[in-house]
Amino acid sequence: MTTATTQAGRKPGPITAVLHRLPRYGLVLVGIVLVLVFSALRPDSFPTAANFDAIVGNKTIDAFLALAVMVPMVTKNFDLSCGYGMGLTYVLTISLQTKFGLPWPVAILIVLLVGLVLGLVNGLLVEFGQIDSFIATLGTGTVVYAITLWHTKGQQVTGDLAPGFQKVDSAKILGLHAPTFYLIIVAVVMWLAFEFLPIGRYLYAVGANRRAAELNGIRAGRYIIGAFVTSGLLTAVAGVLLASRLQVGQSNVGLDYLLPAFVGALLGSTTIHSGRVNVWGTVVAVAVLAIGISGIQQLGSSFFVEPLFNGLTLIAAVGFAGYTVRRKVRVRRKQEEALHRQSADAPPAVPAN
Repeated sequence: MTTATTQAGRKPGPITAVLHRLPRYGLVLVGIVLVLVFSALRPDSFPTAANFDAIVGNKTIDAFLALAVMVPMVTKNFDLSCGYGMGLTYVLTISLQTKFGLPWPVAILIVLLVGLVLGLVNGLLVEFGQIDSFIATLGTGTVVYAITLWHTKGQQVTGDLAPGFQKVDSAKILGLHAPTFYLIIVAVVMWLAFEFLPIGRYLYAVGANRRAAELNGIRAGRYIIGAFVTSGLLTAVAGVLLASRLQVGQSNVGLDYLLPAFVGALLGSTTIHSGRVNVWGTVVAVAVLAIGISGIQQLGSSFFVEPLFNGLTLIAAVGFAGYTVRRKVRVRRKQEEALHRQSADAPPAVPAN
């Protein structure tokens, strides 16, 4: 018996099949509906190439940070330090060039190494320190924020930045800002790793049942630490892009990106692969949020609508993700009960003469 077969052994009709798959692609449909609605309400401004470029370009940093948050989530851990880490790497990228006179490629390399170290510290605290990831990363994030305040002395970091560094964010390829293509490349690489390589299967196995994964020879601790290190690297990438975009360092900027990142990752778990966080679901979720916020703003909303929208969406995403998981458990239980009844009702085998 397969998931597409009813308990009576009959395949469901087309309407039932569509309803069965609707949760998997529901968020994609929501995005399409939002585009159609806002295009009808604001035909002169919303369905334009400039608005599309603005939506995509403005939310690439959110997408990178959402992917950073997503990786530890695969192992059932949380990284609350991402927003703080992005704040530090963003400020550091600028100060290394303006205060210390380093060439921008060297500054970027150092910042990426800092991101790796921050991720490693989180991983070690969670795995070897046996500290809950929520508490550990909240603590390290607060420390990182303090370091950022100390480094900036609570003031803006300004100075002349090389034109090459400015083009990291402002350069255009095929009419779109370069970070769009950075995001596509990173998302494809992560998708291939999670869906087709052993490392992805191991990470999901650790998140599903660590004890079972270890009994099958998977070194769970190594993969949990690796997940946090990857998160730190992606956080640093987001910090570099933010520095190239804003070109002025401020210690409190990164915190504003933390909630949208978690919204994107959690909401993404309700689509494509319902019930588990995944790469394309996260990207789609960030895109849908960007479309919704852009449309609401063009309708003349107030400044507080974006955080309100993100907060309500986070609550809805967590609720729907929990419902999806419970629904899967109920379906699996019904299938097991149906198989048990079939085996119980089957006539006993006649022994051969």
